Amino acid sequence: MNQVYEKLTGCYSSIRSRIDFVPQVAIVLGSGLGDYGKEIRVEAELSYAEIDGFPVSTVPGHAGKFIFGFVGETKVVCMQGRVHYYEGYPISDVVLPARLMKMLGAKILVLTNASGGINPSFAAGDFMMLTDHISLFAPNPLVGPNIEELGTRFPDMTSVYDGELQEILARTAKENGIELKKGIYAQLTGPSFESPAEIRLLHQLGADAVGMSTVVEAIAANHMGMRICGISCVCNLAAGISPNPLTHEEVQEAARIAAPQFKQLLTQSVIKFGERCL
Repeated sequence: MNQVYEKLTGCYSSIRSRIDFVPQVAIVLGSGLGDYGKEIRVEAELSYAEIDGFPVSTVPGHAGKFIFGFVGETKVVCMQGRVHYYEGYPISDVVLPARLMKMLGAKILVLTNASGGINPSFAAGDFMMLTDHISLFAPNPLVGPNIEELGTRFPDMTSVYDGELQEILARTAKENGIELKKGIYAQLTGPSFESPAEIRLLHQLGADAVGMSTVVEAIAANHMGMRICGISCVCNLAAGISPNPLTHEEVQEAARIAAPQFKQLLTQSVIKFGERCL
């Protein structure tokens, strides 16, 4: 058996030996957004450290546990803290949680992150709905022998971010008076923030925001046939745009301030996903 798939099925068995909850929607919470877990009517929680072979997040602001429960009547599994490539894990471990949540039953994946704004019209605290991504800098998680149990060797990437889910996000934001920008997100490896020259390059490539996560998870989830949407909280202006040095603390604080609107948008959207898309 493929070692990556063997590890994945081992994690699945470890969870299923403790929890039989079958989610419909999977949610990944980015830096500073982990407090959203309080919005869930919790049925069960499981620390990453309790799952045999599961990679454990080491980043401040990432609690490191799965929450199983309900948002409205929609059954969700929420990843409170993600694993990043810059923590030293192989890329197969970084995308293992997304694959695992699909195996647990989730058909929709909601990816969230904190990002740096590249688009000159963006400001700290803005929300951006992902319409596409650029993944030229982080390793592709599908490199290596294809795991046929998960998906095809050459998955199409034309419409990674589901059009119907995007429409629901946009409509929900409008109904609640929340400005939701649209744009292209680029993932770099981190952990260093990008240089001004790198930001200029990304701007030329068409990126509107940049971060250190999300795209590899979207690729792996798309490979498995999940429906995907993404919300990025622009927590600072990227290097060369912002006059100030970039810090992780700044990212966390901006996400904290934006959290009430983020919770409102995510909660109402997930309820609609459950009503209309499953």
